[in-house]
Amino acid sequence: MIKKLLIANRGEIAVRIIRTARKMGIRTVAIYSEIDKNSLHHSFADEAYCIGKSDLSETYLNIPAIIHIAKSSHCDALHPGYGFLAENPELVKACNEAGIIFVGPEANVMQVMGNKVEARNFVSSIAVPVTKGLSGNTSEILSHVDEIGFPVLVKAAGGGGGKGMRIVNDKESLAAALEAASREATNYFADGTVYIEKYLEEPRHIEFQILGDNFGNVVHLFERECTIQRRYQKIIEEAPSPTLTPELRSRMGEAAVAIGKAINYSGAGTIEFLVDKDLNFYFLEMNTRIQVEHPVTELTTGIDIVEEQLYIASGEALRFNQSDLHQIGHAIECRIYAEDPANNFLPSPGKLSLYQKPAGDFIRIDDAMKEPYQVSSFFDPMIAKLITHGKSREEARFHMIVALQNYGIHGIKNNISYLNAIVQNENFIKNTISTRFCAEHTETLLAAIDDDRKSIPELLPMAVAVVSKSIPNSKRNQVQNESSNIWNTIGYWRILMQPELEMEGKIFRCQVNTFNQNKLSATIEGINAENSFEEIYSTQQIDIQINDEPYKVFVSHPEPGKVIVSYYTHVFEVIRKDILPAQTDFATATSSVGESGSNITSPMPGKVIKIAVMQGDAVSKGDLLLVVEAMKMENNILSPANAIVDRIAVNAGDLVDSITPLIHLSAPGQKQSAV
Repeated sequence: MIKKLLIANRGEIAVRIIRTARKMGIRTVAIYSEIDKNSLHHSFADEAYCIGKSDLSETYLNIPAIIHIAKSSHCDALHPGYGFLAENPELVKACNEAGIIFVGPEANVMQVMGNKVEARNFVSSIAVPVTKGLSGNTSEILSHVDEIGFPVLVKAAGGGGGKGMRIVNDKESLAAALEAASREATNYFADGTVYIEKYLEEPRHIEFQILGDNFGNVVHLFERECTIQRRYQKIIEEAPSPTLTPELRSRMGEAAVAIGKAINYSGAGTIEFLVDKDLNFYFLEMNTRIQVEHPVTELTTGIDIVEEQLYIASGEALRFNQSDLHQIGHAIECRIYAEDPANNFLPSPGKLSLYQKPAGDFIRIDDAMKEPYQVSSFFDPMIAKLITHGKSREEARFHMIVALQNYGIHGIKNNISYLNAIVQNENFIKNTISTRFCAEHTETLLAAIDDDRKSIPELLPMAVAVVSKSIPNSKRNQVQNESSNIWNTIGYWRILMQPELEMEGKIFRCQVNTFNQNKLSATIEGINAENSFEEIYSTQQIDIQINDEPYKVFVSHPEPGKVIVSYYTHVFEVIRKDILPAQTDFATATSSVGESGSNITSPMPGKVIKIAVMQGDAVSKGDLLLVVEAMKMENNILSPANAIVDRIAVNAGDLVDSITPLIHLSAPGQKQSAV
């Protein structure tokens, strides 16, 4: 059995692997970049070693450095997790040369199945159906794309997770899409090879988990429905699939096992299929690693997939046959992302002022959050995976709604409200969905979120802001101290008897009347509110009654004068007008360029990967200025107006924050500033 394991990854998957290894008595070694020096995977492992500063090429994609740490720390095995180098055969070869067990398939298997072009060719040779596809350089693809017909899907040959993926509807847009996809694939997978395949209308995305050992045995652990996606990346997965008939499940499972046996697969892998509206299935790709969504399979089969990976890598035969495996109940996974669904899912890195997880018998959460809670702009924006389990799909869905409504995240934009709206949407309930669901229904979902938000009385966040005192370093449990009085409790408000509060641009006047132990009387905009606090679970969660109506809320104080209140999935920011706020970040360019010009800044910290203009260029509103990569997503920075490129203050490869001037624009006809 493996005795010491290096995890060549970070975040929640590293923590997840360490947890199982610890259960098996295997010592663990973590690697971390300087950005991750305060991370949970760093502190959770038995040993941890810094691998570099921030660039992925220096850290989590640095094969020589990873192997050096594995050897110097006397590891006999390496687990790659998912993403980064998990499907890179060069890492497997490096492990073999160093005498280190690689937890996964052999390099030649990964070479074929990890590269989507080669995988399609291999699967076609064993009579498993595939969609039409095309590979080659840009000119070759452009020359032959008409043989496939639009729309097409541009994909990274050597990666997954939606990175580099783009739907293209016409030939004019294809060249730029191929360039961008190749660049993104290079940055994330160290392999810029891309290809195209025919895009099916209204497809379902259904995958089968397989396990194979080194003795020719292969089984499947049934399927996962992964159809709900945004930006071509899964956000909700479930098992079993509500789409498959028993007969189709059997045929697809047999096809998945046949692929695994034909390639002599060893370890955990996933065969992904597309299923059209007539229930015809087509091989999509194989992921030669563990998947993000593996927990739904674990909850419905009772199999710890990481444990099986480690047994297989240690030379053990599979510990069960296909007939031993059964699906029990139903599981749903929601990926919690730091992103803004109302702004095209723009990533939202930053510091969290609150992170409260739901808990219960039917809830599993895989995350790597550690105080102080920080979401970096250098990595994928996924914060956590929330998984619920029930006897039926409806029971699992109900548990998911309750769990989402009790997940508190303050300080950054997140997709909890969006996920909550999806699992309550009629199309999701009835399973009338496709991989285009988010693209087609986001506007409706956002409207439903807004309507639900408007149903919450404004009095609630106002009253909570008053109750929680909204002064720095306050401890809410002081309200239970009998010696407290109203003036000690509300502090500066003794000078200003009617303080002003602001929420979403609206001003509210508040009069505090009485405050005794767990009761407060206040008048907010002429409305009397009698408040009582039945339970104070922590400094960040309270049960409050307002005029006899009960509410459970989360509250945080990120800075002086600011109170953030969340009720169910909705977050409200309340500002004390009598307290000077913290320094505001430098604003990005507006929709016009004035006489003094305008600085263009990034919407978030990231890395400049392309500059599309030169000094002196005339640009029109909407023209591409530069591309900044943040949280593994390319962000096109566009000109806000017709202007002249006055100065370019950065170079490709520079790391920038959200206040660094990137480009300075001058209004047409204005004298340009000195270089």
